[in-house]
Amino acid sequence: MPENNEVVLEVPSTEEIAQHYSAMLDSVNLITEGQPEGTDDDDWADTVSRNQEHLTLMLAKDFWTDEDMTPVNAVL
Repeated sequence: MPENNEVVLEVPSTEEIAQHYSAMLDSVNLITEGQPEGTDDDDWADTVSRNQEHLTLMLAKDFWTDEDMTPVNAVL
């Protein structure tokens, strides 16, 4: 535990950053593929909202390097 109210920020490894980016692209793909047949409209709207919230939170992280955020921004 940090002493003296010290703030400790953990920087993800290169592999962790790649995993985060991959998860973001999974959300992008889910949204761009559109509502699956048989999915209730309210459920789909909730799914899109949760994934967009995830993307917004992740996009705000400061550990990104040269990842292409164009597809992420396109669905927000």
